[in-house]
Amino acid sequence: MSDLGRVLRLDARRTALLIAVPVLTLLGTAAAGLSLSTSVAYWDNTVVALVNAVRFLGPAAAGLAAWTAVRERPLDYLRGLTARSPATGVLFDLLLLSSAVLVSYAAVTVLVVGVTVVQGQAGHPHPLGVVAGAGALVLHVVAGYLTGRVVPHRTTAALVLAVTSLWAALRVPGVSWWSLLPPAAFPRIELFTTLRPAVFTDQVLWAAGLTTALILGYVLWVTRRLLIVLPLTAAMAATVSATLGLHGSGAGTVAPVPAEQVCRRWPLTVCVHPALRAALPPLMAAATPLAARLNGTPGAFTRVEQRPAWAAVAVVNGVAAVHLDEDLSPGYAARAVRQISDGLKDSDACTNPNGYQALVDAWLLGDDPPSPPGTRAARRFAAWSEHRRRAWLRLHFAEYRSCALGPDDFRPPAKAQARPAGSAAGSAARRVQ
Repeated sequence: MSDLGRVLRLDARRTALLIAVPVLTLLGTAAAGLSLSTSVAYWDNTVVALVNAVRFLGPAAAGLAAWTAVRERPLDYLRGLTARSPATGVLFDLLLLSSAVLVSYAAVTVLVVGVTVVQGQAGHPHPLGVVAGAGALVLHVVAGYLTGRVVPHRTTAALVLAVTSLWAALRVPGVSWWSLLPPAAFPRIELFTTLRPAVFTDQVLWAAGLTTALILGYVLWVTRRLLIVLPLTAAMAATVSATLGLHGSGAGTVAPVPAEQVCRRWPLTVCVHPALRAALPPLMAAATPLAARLNGTPGAFTRVEQRPAWAAVAVVNGVAAVHLDEDLSPGYAARAVRQISDGLKDSDACTNPNGYQALVDAWLLGDDPPSPPGTRAARRFAAWSEHRRRAWLRLHFAEYRSCALGPDDFRPPAKAQARPAGSAAGSAARRVQ
């Protein structure tokens, strides 16, 4: 009983490894913060931030596990004094180390999710993505610890840290299926798209299968029990199946997804992705003057809608489609309004727009007028009132759309050159007589 007590005290003393929990938490939080947007709260990118955290936490956890295995290996003779299986102590160590790492990962997850919720989240959470990250961390712990058990050398921990860091660094987002193997690397997820759940399923299966295979392989090596071959074979088969699934996914990790847009309805109707609801007031302020100036023309619009990056921007049936910067960088509203102006024109005819076109564009967009070739036309246009300019645009919109404006379009209407109307009527009366 005294020997058993010494072993139990030895196992309990290893709770000092929990000191690594705050260190790993700070490391994971810093890694997640580098890729977590501060302006757009999109659940898919929250998962991407957690995945990036795993790419830093994984090597650190593997190195810690290998160091623990090497440090405690000389004390294995104490475990030999008990009737427990020689694999029991290893499994206990793995449970303890995995729990410590998962506590750190849980703390990072809570922080990242909290930031997303506070910002006014959009999209849908991906719990399976969080599970995939946890599975990758446990795999690192198991691989690092068992390496330290098999190769109990002082440099083993440093070697494990270097190898796992290189494995994580080789992940290039969106290049090939190889980058999807845990710890996976995902590119930033654009709005109106979402991560495919099948990819997370394969990642969970891959990490679980390989983790189980490593543990069972070590137990088989220590105990020589051939019955373990069957579950070991099943674990390897699951890993191979998941590898084939990830290979079939390739770079297709995302899929288009519709989004119920949020709108502001006065004086126009402006609708954007829920993650960009902060863009509504600036976009409304920038689009309203352009809509007022186009009123009564074939390019008039009463609604502005944000569209995915792959959709065309145009003004059709009173709806102006625009693209928005997902990070809402300065000037995004002005760029969106310029897209509306560009969408009014015939792209085939407007390959080389002239200065007269730029003069009208500047007025429509509220920019400073350029210096077109015909300075007289510019002076005339500058002297007109806002009401007259709008009336002029309704008459010359076809020329504006086809980029065919010229100096003659800015001249005042021709005056009557003949005799006064009264004298003409008198001559007609005399002819009648």
